[in-house]
Amino acid sequence: MTEITRDVAIVGAGPTGLRAAADLTAQGVTVAVLEARDRVGGRTWTDDVDGARLEIGGQWVSPDQDALLETLDELGLDTFDRYREGDSLYISKAGELTRFTGDIFPVAPETEAELVRIIAKLDALSAEMDPERPWEHPRAEELDRISFDAWLAAETDDQEARDNIALYIGPAMLTKPAHAFSILQAMLMASSAGSFSNLVDADFILDKRIVQGMQAVSEGLAERVGDDVYLKQPVRRIRYDENGVVVTSDGMTVRAKRVVLAHAPVLYSRITFDPPLPRRQHQMHQHLSMGFVIKVHAVYDRPFWRDAGLSGTVFSPYQLCHEAYDNTNDGDERGTLVGFVSDIDADGVFALSAEERRERILDSLAAYYGPEAKNPVVYYESDWGTEEWTRGAYAASFDLGGLHRYGADVRTPVGPIHFACSDIAGAGFQHVDGAIRMGRLTAQNLITEIGA
Repeated sequence: MTEITRDVAIVGAGPTGLRAAADLTAQGVTVAVLEARDRVGGRTWTDDVDGARLEIGGQWVSPDQDALLETLDELGLDTFDRYREGDSLYISKAGELTRFTGDIFPVAPETEAELVRIIAKLDALSAEMDPERPWEHPRAEELDRISFDAWLAAETDDQEARDNIALYIGPAMLTKPAHAFSILQAMLMASSAGSFSNLVDADFILDKRIVQGMQAVSEGLAERVGDDVYLKQPVRRIRYDENGVVVTSDGMTVRAKRVVLAHAPVLYSRITFDPPLPRRQHQMHQHLSMGFVIKVHAVYDRPFWRDAGLSGTVFSPYQLCHEAYDNTNDGDERGTLVGFVSDIDADGVFALSAEERRERILDSLAAYYGPEAKNPVVYYESDWGTEEWTRGAYAASFDLGGLHRYGADVRTPVGPIHFACSDIAGAGFQHVDGAIRMGRLTAQNLITEIGA
């Protein structure tokens, strides 16, 4: 087994780990990045499937994501606008398909009034919160005891308004049913993006894509780190004391002053710690869990929906695919749709055979786009729930009561062990931008500690 010595060992070669590694390397701090997979990128993965280039993982860039945008400039990566010309589509609770423009779905006037009122109230609540310290909100304990579903039920009797507001946070972001997380957790999701209104505005939150693909961010940062990125090295054991750490993977041992766990919290338990982590961490990590979403890619010989004056953007809390978008690559003559099936609906379709699941999902797309949607030339399902080194998507969030109870300690180091990933970010929570912010912050803290 290979044995090396470095200043810092980093577990995980996603945007967080590689941003930290690149920043540390630039300051003369030696690193070793150990990655379980055979590639860099973590939950970002740009790959060719049956001749189509697909963004299997995270992909979008919004204008408020300063850390990501700065990294794109640094790496010389280009962006292009998501296609959005034309009308969007909405399917109502009654099953009516309606074209619309703007952010508010085409619902009855009284339902629209409720949507506008509740969005404004959530904007006000989110503005009261510091996304870096949501547990410090004056009503944090109270709000963390109430599920988002229960909060909405107390706000309005309008079921369609409740279903649509729940869609923005539950299926679309946390990928959990609205009864499974608190209004405090929902407020964190909104405040981390600047406001609840930003989550409602698809043209804001899903503004641009990267020409080279989102995985190119990690690939570019890995080039800065060079030969100190080691693939196919799942970490099995971390022994630590006041003198540093010994990190053992399948093929190597790294002796270091510090170690950074730059991966999803649900994977902490895959590592044996000697001595064991403190009781607080053991309890806290059991209250963080991944959501569950299927990202569906359907490639067609042309973007046929554009012929009908449609943007490709569709929504409905009453459809299996609750949202979908035109995801055509820059300069590609073919057309690509990307749709999402999440939480309980995703559970249901995975009880079916692959053929039945495909048919059900394409039927749902056809409910929006018409029968032509049933005949893609390439069809692929991104199922991060089966990924050994991810186990869900998009990210981890706390269960009821967990954010107020444990949030203040979620990044607290244990001796020489540091924790960093998008799942525990404030600004940019659950996004690549948050991952990069956490990588930068961790690198700064380590430089101060080590004295580089």
